[in-house]
Amino acid sequence: MKNKYFGTDGIRGTVNKGNITGEKFFKFGLASGTYFKNQKKNKQVAIIAKDTRLSGYTLEPALVSGLVSGGMHVFTLGPLPTNGLAMLTKSMKANMGIMITASHNPYYDNGLKLFGPDGMKLSDKIEKKIEKLIDAKNTKQLTNPKLLGRVKRLEDGNDKYVEILKNNFPNSFKLKGTKIVLDCANGACYKAAPKLLKELGAKVISLGVKPDGLNINEKCGSTYPSKIRLAVKKFKANLGISFDGDADRIIMCDENGKIVNGDQIIAMLARRWKLKGILKGGVVGTLMSNYGLEKFLMKEKIRFSRSKVGDRYVKEKMKKLNFNLGGEQSGHIILGKFATTGDGLLVALEVLFSLRKGKKASELLNVFKPLPQILESIIVRDKHILSKPKCKNAIKIANKIMSNQGRILVRKSGTEPKIRIMAESYDKSLILKCIKIIKSSIK
Repeated sequence: MKNKYFGTDGIRGTVNKGNITGEKFFKFGLASGTYFKNQKKNKQVAIIAKDTRLSGYTLEPALVSGLVSGGMHVFTLGPLPTNGLAMLTKSMKANMGIMITASHNPYYDNGLKLFGPDGMKLSDKIEKKIEKLIDAKNTKQLTNPKLLGRVKRLEDGNDKYVEILKNNFPNSFKLKGTKIVLDCANGACYKAAPKLLKELGAKVISLGVKPDGLNINEKCGSTYPSKIRLAVKKFKANLGISFDGDADRIIMCDENGKIVNGDQIIAMLARRWKLKGILKGGVVGTLMSNYGLEKFLMKEKIRFSRSKVGDRYVKEKMKKLNFNLGGEQSGHIILGKFATTGDGLLVALEVLFSLRKGKKASELLNVFKPLPQILESIIVRDKHILSKPKCKNAIKIANKIMSNQGRILVRKSGTEPKIRIMAESYDKSLILKCIKIIKSSIK
């Protein structure tokens, strides 16, 4: 059964509409706090971080109020990458962590991602339990006035996160002589990312580090990679690195300005980790992962498995199969040796660590030849349109035309009012024909 509030990656939507209101966030805080408080009796602590959206100033107090009303003590960290919040939830031994973000979406959207005490995103089962508490018609979750929680702001969240990242690498790891173009999407990593790379000795050209509450992801960041491509060429940099609004995904470009997506980064890491004896089990991708990645891993004798789209599902499958590397083409990459969720900064460090002996990014990051792939997103009023006979028939016809010459995937976005159509084949005209058939049925 479909969740009422939670999508593929937490709760997300347009601010001051539907679920993204102060009233709802009070209920989310109260319900999630009640659930996690009951799991751990000896300590009642929640930590909250956010990205740089203006709406965070309205949603965070409502969330805090709900948590405190249920008896949870709250630490607020301010702007911090999502995996920084996950790491600190675990290191601070908190009951739970909440990230207020809408990731790569525009400023007018917002939402939240919930993490358990292990720093992991919640399973569907736990989300359903919290949803029942959100909709509860009684006030039993409200605590005795004497037992209300307290709130404290921690100013050193980014410093703690940067130290955790650096401690994953030897002290000898330095980036002196490396010129990097860095695009922080005017988002959550605008402090941590430049600080980290500069401390390691890199020369950093920073873009997207002046958030004003409204410019997050606006013609910048991982969904707008042309910005780093142009800057890398202009400044003759060794590498370009681009994050999204909450820095849990990464897109890169080499010294020639060629864009490198998540599939290529995963392929490079998988081969390197196998050679170093670090790779455990194999690699988890998603239904969107390019078939070229699958073929490359097969050639390298590395096991490959696909999960549903969403880094939470990637992580769940990694856990089930006991793999320690997985991710998505969009740049959500989970380094299971170090992290519980996608972390753009951590992946950037792992790539830079591989480049430290003078290798060029173009040599390291163009690992396999991808199958030509086109992804189109169509804005819809009702995502259930895919269940209509006309759409189902169009998808069936397109698959029949594609036959054994490629692959088609049509799915609802879990975070936006969009239908996503992906097709891949060595025959580009065939891809365009199949997408056109499906698009016409949706429109």
